[in-house]
Amino acid sequence: MFAVHLVAFYFTKLKEDQIKKVDRYLYHMRLSDDVLLDVMTRFRSEMVKGLGRDTNPTAVVKMLPTLVRSLPDGSEKGDFLALDLGGSKFRVLRVKVSEDGKQNVQMESQFYPIPKEIIQGSGNDLFGYITDCIADFMETKDIKHKKLPIGFTFSFPCKQSKLAEGVLISWTKHFKARGVQQTDVVQSLRKALRKHQDMDVDVLAMVNDTVGTMMTCGYDDQRCEVGVIVGTGTNACYMEEMSNIDLVEGDEGRMCINTEWGAFGDDGSLEDIRTEFDKENDLGSINPRKQLFEKMISGLYIGELVRLILVKMAREGLLFNGKLSTALCTKGKIETKHVAAMEQYKEGLSNTKEILTELGLTPSEDDCIAVQHVCTIVSFRSANLCAAALAAILTRLRENKKLTRLRTTVGMDGMLYKTHPQYAKRLHKVVRRLVPNCDVRFLLSESGSGKGAAMVTAVAARLLSQHKQIDAALANFKLTKENLINVKNLMRAELERGLKKETNPTSTVKMLPTFVYGTPDGTEKGKYLALDLGGTNFRVLLVKIRSGRNRSVRMYNKIFAIPLEIMQGTGEELFDHIVQCIADFLEYMGIKGARLSLGFTFSFPCRQAKIDKGTLVGWTKGFKATDCEGEDVVDMLREAIKRRNEFDLDIVAVVNDTVGTMMTCGYEDPNCEIGLIAGTGSNVCYMEEMKNIEIVEGDEGRMCINTEWGGFGDNGCLDDLRTTYDEDVDEGSLNPGKQRYEKMTSGMYLGEIVRQILIDLTKKGLLFRGQISESLRRRGIFETKFLSQIESDRLALLQVRRILQQLGLDSTCDDSIIVKQVCGSVSRRAAQLCGAGLAAIVEKIRTNRNLEHLKTTVGVDGTLYKLHPHFSRILQKTVKELAPQCDVSFILSEDGSGKGAALITAVAKRMHTGSEN
Repeated sequence: MFAVHLVAFYFTKLKEDQIKKVDRYLYHMRLSDDVLLDVMTRFRSEMVKGLGRDTNPTAVVKMLPTLVRSLPDGSEKGDFLALDLGGSKFRVLRVKVSEDGKQNVQMESQFYPIPKEIIQGSGNDLFGYITDCIADFMETKDIKHKKLPIGFTFSFPCKQSKLAEGVLISWTKHFKARGVQQTDVVQSLRKALRKHQDMDVDVLAMVNDTVGTMMTCGYDDQRCEVGVIVGTGTNACYMEEMSNIDLVEGDEGRMCINTEWGAFGDDGSLEDIRTEFDKENDLGSINPRKQLFEKMISGLYIGELVRLILVKMAREGLLFNGKLSTALCTKGKIETKHVAAMEQYKEGLSNTKEILTELGLTPSEDDCIAVQHVCTIVSFRSANLCAAALAAILTRLRENKKLTRLRTTVGMDGMLYKTHPQYAKRLHKVVRRLVPNCDVRFLLSESGSGKGAAMVTAVAARLLSQHKQIDAALANFKLTKENLINVKNLMRAELERGLKKETNPTSTVKMLPTFVYGTPDGTEKGKYLALDLGGTNFRVLLVKIRSGRNRSVRMYNKIFAIPLEIMQGTGEELFDHIVQCIADFLEYMGIKGARLSLGFTFSFPCRQAKIDKGTLVGWTKGFKATDCEGEDVVDMLREAIKRRNEFDLDIVAVVNDTVGTMMTCGYEDPNCEIGLIAGTGSNVCYMEEMKNIEIVEGDEGRMCINTEWGGFGDNGCLDDLRTTYDEDVDEGSLNPGKQRYEKMTSGMYLGEIVRQILIDLTKKGLLFRGQISESLRRRGIFETKFLSQIESDRLALLQVRRILQQLGLDSTCDDSIIVKQVCGSVSRRAAQLCGAGLAAIVEKIRTNRNLEHLKTTVGVDGTLYKLHPHFSRILQKTVKELAPQCDVSFILSEDGSGKGAALITAVAKRMHTGSEN
């Protein structure tokens, strides 16, 4: 028994001595965690360089955009051919993907060896050989009659500006075919395929093998957003935010980046960790000074590194009694498969002895232990370096997502990773140690990158089909210049009809006289009360106006809510609520006993016989108070004040919010003679020549006309531009068939139009995985403020997803892009329609005055115009295009229409005093 222990102790000691000897000899190859963290930091800075437009040309890590923007979502289906070119064999696959309620992929494939004369011959010969293999495969499988899209895995660095394009930057590994570098390999393949007229195939997507791996694994695990190959060569890809990729247009969503990390260190940044053996290995390769990181990691080079180390150790008398064999001195005689065999857990030592003996050596037990440990150090360094670069990618993903902890999946492939007995375990362990704040699942790609190429093709086919359906759904929101000119002409005709006594009763644009004859001239002064009613909030203001050199307007206001039960109760309840709010305000200001002149901004269509008389034509914007339509709202307010019997107010003027806006802006700019509201509702007023207003007496001067253009189209003249979504919104509104133009242009309705489109696209399976959530079923959930937020250029797609999640809509990245597209289509149409209507107004003013060229200002108010990131720009551009002879300035009303109501009251008092004198 003692003898057994003695032998065991001796053997352990022997093993320990040999291991120490090798450790000392190869101490440069044993990398500490500090060194790996440093490599990780260096790689992260190389990634940033590669992504920058200015720094990419000199970056060695090229960070190539792949144009792959979407991962599989499980809905892919179809029949595809996949090609896989990157190693010593070429593979053709047929991949059938069926959805039918459960993901199902069927594959059949054939490997074709690539002779050396093809690999290192001409490009024409290479692509001719590839197409011959495809033809043979299709013949064998009896599928030559089928039309099949191709996904092409091409495992070499390529620049791509389209998914089906790839300009080869340089060959790697052992490929050297002439005339291919700097050319589009997809075009070369298509050209070769055209010679086989009996095959109906086309290349729909070209991907790197890392991308193929990520997509293969992504089909099984939708968290997979990284692909890594550790095989003949090594490389990685991952999903990067579009906003960080300077090399391609667009900021929305993500795109897969092929890092081409094999070239890391080609600029000398890894010289401190490269050893003499790495340098010798590099010089003996077919591409010296290139792919230096790959040459420290991948299967093509690890065996040769081991061989070079063994040769030197033998020459120094540290192995094999200083004796060398011809085989050991021959390049390529130790391959990675030998390294893997020598590191087997139980059979490793016997395998080592057998391999060394085959190399013509006579190894001792010591030699076998030492050689085995050389293999361990070389392969462990490979796993360490691979882990450091992967940890850099995982850290970038985590920071991109602004997460304290990342949960993700890495798709893995490559013969070294798959077949080496310790490699995967070592890699996983080091990655987890370097990035403890990342929960990483490593998923082995069982089917290789060929399936991934088919998946990319399937995703591309799915997205192509989706885009066609989405474009079809949104086609009617795209207005041509001809459409817009037609809208302008129709609006102009309705303006004329509304002004004429005969046609006014049937006109959809009511052209209501406001009895406002002038804009402020700077002499207005006094203290006025102003009321502003037009939405869910009611505002009471005290406005103090000073005239003269130091003219100014000071305002004090308070906002009161109008509950829904008041908005849709009785008229008496509504006006009593208004008077209660006035009483609260006067008490708050300490002026309850003061006699004040009052201007009332009432933002609903009214017929006026005088400036202080306003008969409500009909409620809009959600109001439905009974016993008001057809009644004078000024009288109703006076009656409510009488019922209260607490204060003395002189109601001088009732005005529309557009008029209030025009007057507010007119106080700042004397050229302002148009008021536009683009907010909850939509409306315009402007100064019209009295001689054109047949519905009131008098031909001298001008009067402000409240167009009430929201009713434009109620006669059906816009029906060819209305979509089924507009019809759904109209039918579900409080006033079906009315205010059709407003329902296409105003904030109260745009969100609802978007919601109807999203429901339709979800029903078609194009959004939210085909699931209509309870949130999406709720009318009014999609407020216009969300459109403004979603369309903001500064908003990353992740934030769009957060907005949708707040609304109870669980979206993918692709969903968010589609929602943003829908919002953009709806708001753009609204701005263009609004611009076409406004162009009709300015053109009318120009022709009224017989001017060749008109210079005028539009005063604007409304949250849609103020807060939406693109609405104002598109509206202004449309006006400019449709009314080129008009120089139109836009001035924003900072103080709202309440100030305007006070100014109208002041102007009315001034004009009244002037007429008395």
